[in-house]
Amino acid sequence: MHRRSAVAVVVAVLAIGVGLGYAQQIFSGYYGYTPPRFPTANSFKGAFNMCRVMFTSNRREKRGWDTDYPGADINFSIRLGELTKVNVTMSTESGEAEDPEYVTIPLADEALFECPMLVLEDAGTARFSDLEVSRLRQYLLKGGFILSADYWGTQAGEQFDEEIGRVLPRSQYPIVDVPMNHAIFHTLFEVKKIPQVSSIQFWRMSGGEVSERGEDSPAPDTRGIVDGHGRLMVLMMHNTDIPDGWEREAEDPEYFYRFSPDTYAIGIDVVLYSMTH
Repeated sequence: MHRRSAVAVVVAVLAIGVGLGYAQQIFSGYYGYTPPRFPTANSFKGAFNMCRVMFTSNRREKRGWDTDYPGADINFSIRLGELTKVNVTMSTESGEAEDPEYVTIPLADEALFECPMLVLEDAGTARFSDLEVSRLRQYLLKGGFILSADYWGTQAGEQFDEEIGRVLPRSQYPIVDVPMNHAIFHTLFEVKKIPQVSSIQFWRMSGGEVSERGEDSPAPDTRGIVDGHGRLMVLMMHNTDIPDGWEREAEDPEYFYRFSPDTYAIGIDVVLYSMTH
């Protein structure tokens, strides 16, 4: 695959898609509650499924496990299929293709091991049971991958460090910085910087600010956990809301052009890395 400038290519393809009417498929402008979409016997067909982890929160910061759900899951799956050659599983419940077959995964569900990668949002409020800790450890050591994003500030950062440290003990699996020259940021698009992305609601109310916790979230930090062979198992994107660039792409043109191309480039690079490493 030829590596390309993230902004130029993604903007061009997404803009063409909107012009051709693809926006009819794209999720936009919804702020209500959507029930979890649990996997069925027909969910996994050997193609890509977006898998979002369900977890219990011990306090409220955003919405817990369903932050940016299901818009981010739907839109990202659609754009992944348009911008790459990845096969995305489509729902055929009515006899013809509809939405992408995204799923929400309780960690006790055996379907966990069908997922190419797991997405966690607002996981700085997560508290895992002992069973969930054991299952996540099994998943990661079997070759799985976690993207954790959209958790902000010192308390959330420390809490997720603590919980993922129960999954992968830090004495054996330390949390390390992930530099911009890491392979994960160069699988298809050349990502040179991790942007700080706020939720669209905060961005509007603040007049365009992007640090949701002010001085307690001055800039994004990108860290991770690797296995004994150097494979990245967990990518932690703290103090930035990467999935909101997916969810809200069709809601506000200014927000789209500022954030969506970069956030799609990052997400696609992460997916391709997780499926090839």
